[in-house]
Amino acid sequence: MRYTGPKNRIARRQGIDLGLKTAGSKSQERLLKKIAIPPGQHGLNKRRKVSERGNQIRETQKLRFMFGVTAKQLKNYFKKAVSTKGNTALYLCTLLESRLDNTVYRLGFAPTRAAARQMTTHGHITINGKVLNIPSYQVRIADSISFKSEKMQKVPAIMKMLEIKDLIIPHWLERQATIGKLLEKPNMDVLKDQIDLRLVIEYFSR
Repeated sequence: MRYTGPKNRIARRQGIDLGLKTAGSKSQERLLKKIAIPPGQHGLNKRRKVSERGNQIRETQKLRFMFGVTAKQLKNYFKKAVSTKGNTALYLCTLLESRLDNTVYRLGFAPTRAAARQMTTHGHITINGKVLNIPSYQVRIADSISFKSEKMQKVPAIMKMLEIKDLIIPHWLERQATIGKLLEKPNMDVLKDQIDLRLVIEYFSR
């Protein structure tokens, strides 16, 4: 099942901001103040030495919660990646980053991946001019992503995102106003500093 509990609790347990809360929001500010303190009444006193297996599980959970996928979905992505000749970690990242909901998020059309997933499932996003409500759809090179109507663009949270001038968009994407496009296959550049992908691969390869 996809996790639907308190998002800040998950981020604090993992010790990293997973992008589950809108950047600049009060909720994210509270998270950043307590990011180094594990959830629960015992706080820092609850810290234990983590085994190699424990580290593998933790990195895998980070990746799963970050992209909002279930354990089964992530395992299926790994199976596809490992069946492709070459760098398994790279192919795993490509599959996750190419998801439609993640692409909508990376383009700055939504404040979080969860919001991007909701917009997609509700039919507010189009691919090459046609509505597509499948968050897991693998966006292809040259695919054009946009909003179904201007009405969605006027939602306060979306308007705020579209007005950000210094938004950092990955080099494999291009955005002009409210139209985004995939220029090339995504790579590990954005994730490698947040997730130890080696441990994720080791976890699934056991």
